[in-house]
Parts: sequence; structure tokens; C-alpha cells
Amino acid sequence: MARPLLLKGARVVTMDPQRRIVDSDVLVQEGRIAAVGRTAGRSDGRTVLECKGLVILPGLIQAHIHLCQTLFRGLADDLALEEWLAKRIWPLEAAHTEESVYWSAMLGAAELLLGGTTAILDMETVRHTGAAFEALESIGLRATAGKCLMDAKSNPASLREPTERALQESADLCAKWHGAADGRLRYCFAPRFAPSCTGPLLRAVSDLAERAGAVIHTHAAETPLELQIVKRETGNDEISYLDSVGISGPRAALAHCVWVDGEGIARLARQKTNVVHCPSSNLKLGSGVAPIPEMLAAGCHVGLGADGAPCNNRLDAFEEMRVAALIQKPRLGPEALPAAQALELATLGGARALGLEAEIGSIEVGKRADLVVLDLEGVHTQPAEADLISRIVYSARASDVRHVLVDGRLVVKEGVLKTAQVEEIRREANAQARRLRRAVGV
Repeated sequence: MARPLLLKGARVVTMDPQRRIVDSDVLVQEGRIAAVGRTAGRSDGRTVLECKGLVILPGLIQAHIHLCQTLFRGLADDLALEEWLAKRIWPLEAAHTEESVYWSAMLGAAELLLGGTTAILDMETVRHTGAAFEALESIGLRATAGKCLMDAKSNPASLREPTERALQESADLCAKWHGAADGRLRYCFAPRFAPSCTGPLLRAVSDLAERAGAVIHTHAAETPLELQIVKRETGNDEISYLDSVGISGPRAALAHCVWVDGEGIARLARQKTNVVHCPSSNLKLGSGVAPIPEMLAAGCHVGLGADGAPCNNRLDAFEEMRVAALIQKPRLGPEALPAAQALELATLGGARALGLEAEIGSIEVGKRADLVVLDLEGVHTQPAEADLISRIVYSARASDVRHVLVDGRLVVKEGVLKTAQVEEIRREANAQARRLRRAVGV
């Protein structure tokens, strides 16, 4: 059993119900937060991590990631979404092997951990999802991940699967990985988006997720063309259609939701369906600006995500917080989506999307010890007397991360990844990326 770890002398941003910011120690024991407060002078039996002058945050949570796409970074720039998928992403995903999925996941997970993201909701591709789970088990990131489901005839033949086979493989993966690594790894059912899936598959996914206690992770309302396809094929708007097949409510996480009208927003709020805002991806693909302040005002549950490396091209939660706050201001005024709200999207909002709000997202006694320690002494975060939340959201960078804990385990120390060799990841990821580029001719 690991010794208790005392993070000593930090400024702690708790994100608890009172949103306290306190000068405090944080005691970690058996993977959980055992105490928040000033400790007695004695530290017998404890490992002490000196954090004087540093800031402790809850681990940042990204609720929409595609780790299988990390090797595609820089290979699909400056394309509209439909062309981006058809010309680059789908051919590259189809060319994946177990080995390339493994190293793609390792590369993405290393970037996430080094940048202070401790938990993700991840959609893999159609094949080799087990390899991604093996990478996640090894590197120490908290992840809820799932095999991508694509059974509609409109899908490229290289990725389309028979409905029953896709569902059976998902169920088998869920049986193996849901709750693995002492609960750090969980399975989600991941239909790609409504146009790529048949109605019977979507209904079966709802039933499987309900029985397994698993999250459903999909895309929705990302572009007007997507809405038109769903309307033509089902007669319903997309949010209504997903609701009709059981993909709604607290167990569902819908990425993007850029093109949702007032009625759709009200429906999402009533359902308590999780929306995952991906601001940089939506800007880069030209999809638009999601009406996040209107959703929050209506009572919607909203998290944050970078999406995948080929449509961002970073997996940086600090960048997503900053962009999420900034892009609403030209539309609604400078008061829209203030810094504190952006931080909530990246912590508590993400925890809800993963179905883990009782476990992560804030620094409270009893919760999992997923923590990020920041060094805000850089010139870009000064003066130190400025509002702390403002400094974190508008000024901080991924490179300001000093230490990262997941389940109380120190996975990043002094800015160095401790659970894998970065040089090996870089070497193997580049080798696999070269092979994929040759395979698809890009």
C-alpha cells in the first residue's frame, strides 16, 4: 500500500459547493482525498510534496477526445467537416492496426497528462479499441472510452460493420474493461453520430448502456448538413430523434451541439443530457459557435473537450477554457461566459459527462485524488495579485503544470511524465504515423 502523500502549503482551488479558494495542505490516502486544511507539524509515515507558492486544482476533465486520431495531427488541416472525414479521417482510421492505435493513444494520453488533463471521455475507431485500453491502463490516465459504431449503408465500406457484430464486440469490450484498473477505466458505448448508425443499433446501444451502467458518447448537431440528413431520413430534428431512440438524459454525452435552437436547448435541459463543448475544433472546422451561455442559462449540463488532434490541433484543456470564454464575447458581450464558468466546464461539467460527479471534479474529502499542481510564477501569469481564476483561465498554459496525480498516484512530477518514456512514445508514434501516411497516400 502506498504511503499517504501530503501536498503542503499550496493555494487550493477546491471547486466545492462554496467554490472556496484556500491556503491549505491536501492529504491523499489510498487514492482519495483524506483531508483539506492545515495539518499538524508531524508528517510521520507521509511522503511530503512541497507546494509552497503553487496552486492546486481538481484534475481537468475533457469529455470529448479521439485518441485514435492523435497520429493524424497535421494531416487534415483547412477542410470542411464532411470533406475532412471522407478524404482523410475515415481512410486513416481504416488503416489503423493494433500497434498504431496503441501508440496513438499513448501519444495523446502523454500530452493530456503533461497538460493537466486527468480524465477523458474518448471515442476510438471501429477496430482495435482493446489496444487503446491497454495503453490507457499502462500510462495511468483516467478514461472512459468506447469502440466507434458505424453500421449504416452510407458509411465507407472500410469502416462499416454489421449491426450485430458491432454490438457484440462493444458488449464484450464493456465486459472486459468497464471498471478495470480499480475503476480508473470505464467503457462507453460510442455510436459515431446519427447519420452513421441505424435506428436498431441506436436503440440497442441505449439498452446496453442502461444494463451496464455505462455512458453513451456520440456527436450531435455539429453542422447544418448533419441536421438536414437526420431530418430527411427520420423526419425529426436530431436532438428529438436521439431522444426517441433512448440517447438522452444524464447517461448521454453529445459532443458539439453547435446548431441547436431554443426548443432543442430546452429539451436538452429537461432531459439533463450532457453537452460537450469543443470550441477550438468548431472554429477550425468552420462548424460555428455553440450557444453555450444560452444552454447554461437554461440549466443544461455542459462539459468541455478538445476533440481530436487533427481538428484542433492540441489536446490542451487550458486552451479550451480560454477559447470557450473568449468566443462568446463578440456575440453576447464581454460579460458572457466568465472565467469561473469556463473552469467549471473543465472540472465539474466534465465529471457529470463521465457520470463521475461523485468521484472527481472538485477537491473534497472522499473524492478521488485527481489533482493538478500549477506553477503560476511565469511572466505571462503575473502580477500575482491578479484574480486567481482569471490567471488560470485566461493566462495559464499547459506548460505551467508542475505535478499531476491520478487516483493519488504521481503520474507527472516536476513536469516529467513518470509512467512512460516520452522518447519511446515519440519514436514509436512517428514510425506508426509514417506507415499510416504511406497506407493512404497523404
